[in-house]
Amino acid sequence: MRKLWLIILAGVVVAGGAALAARQIRPPKPNMVSVAPDSVPVVAGTVVRHDVPIYRRGVGTVIAYNNVIVRSQITGQLIKIAFTQGQTVKKGDLLAEIDPRPYQAQLDQAIANRDRDQAQVNNAQANLNRYVPLAKNGWASTQLVDTTKAQLAQLQAMVKSDEGVIEQAKTNLSYTQLTSPIDGVTGLRQVDIGNIIHPTDTAGLVDVTQIQPISLLFSLPQTDFVEINREMAKGPLKVLAYSQDDKTQLDEGKLDLLDNQIVQTTGTIKLRASFPNAKRMLWPGELINARLFLETRHNGLTIAASAIQQGPHGPFVWMIGADETVTTRPVRVAEISDGSALIDSGLQANEKIVVDGQYRLQPGTRVQELQGSAAQEADLQNSVEQEIP
Repeated sequence: MRKLWLIILAGVVVAGGAALAARQIRPPKPNMVSVAPDSVPVVAGTVVRHDVPIYRRGVGTVIAYNNVIVRSQITGQLIKIAFTQGQTVKKGDLLAEIDPRPYQAQLDQAIANRDRDQAQVNNAQANLNRYVPLAKNGWASTQLVDTTKAQLAQLQAMVKSDEGVIEQAKTNLSYTQLTSPIDGVTGLRQVDIGNIIHPTDTAGLVDVTQIQPISLLFSLPQTDFVEINREMAKGPLKVLAYSQDDKTQLDEGKLDLLDNQIVQTTGTIKLRASFPNAKRMLWPGELINARLFLETRHNGLTIAASAIQQGPHGPFVWMIGADETVTTRPVRVAEISDGSALIDSGLQANEKIVVDGQYRLQPGTRVQELQGSAAQEADLQNSVEQEIP
């Protein structure tokens, strides 16, 4: 029996040793990266030379060039609504109509008064034409002639007054048709058909807003004033409008003006740009991001923004030498935009730098560059960490 137990124990030991040996010689997974024990894995990048556009970025509000509240200039009952809310209208398009009958009656009455007074003028003129020859022969007094002339002048003045009343009546009659004063888009209707509309109504009939073209009011730091003013002297500056998440370009326009004073409380200066807004991507009151294009830096040097590190003496980057060891080098950064940093000095084109993995580095540390999917995963992890506040 004891011999049997020894045989079983020996078999277990042999089997365990075989399993351990199999684990030791098992090949690594295909996606695993083999790193030398004395090397630090990093993601590397290259200094690139190309033309770089220079922008100044600010946040602004879209403002309509014209915004008109359509109000009635007369009092009357609204008998017709000729537009739908949110409709695009042209200047002169009919929006609504007020009952014209009372104002047509006033016009007819004014015309009748004018015709009556004109008949009296004709009669006075005929009398004068008769009295003048008689006065020359002494058969009519001079006083009668003068009195007739005065009556004729009085009646002629009454006719002129009647003409003015007729014009006023025609104007009031034209006010029964409410038309759009500008090209634009209608808002919410404030008065329904059948109601009495008055000139004193605060909300009016409807609000019409011009959206093509449209303007943008945004602010930039006052430190950019001199540079912007200098570039404006050379010609119109281009402005790009982006969505609030800064991912979608909404329109392209031009800078109209630079405000005549700096806001001292915020240290900013206001600017206004205009956009054609052909696709109607800009809407009054919308909060958007503005990019003011200043110039193009020819043959500029750029690197990934994540490569920039901050030290006690300012920004620096980790350089990868030919022997795969790293050293620090101070740089002068012009600006950082869209994940790229524009370098004024400190680097040369095609030099290799560390983009990710700097936290384990020391001067002289040997590094191993991650390639392929490993580098992409490192970049993804870094971008996720940057997005999380």
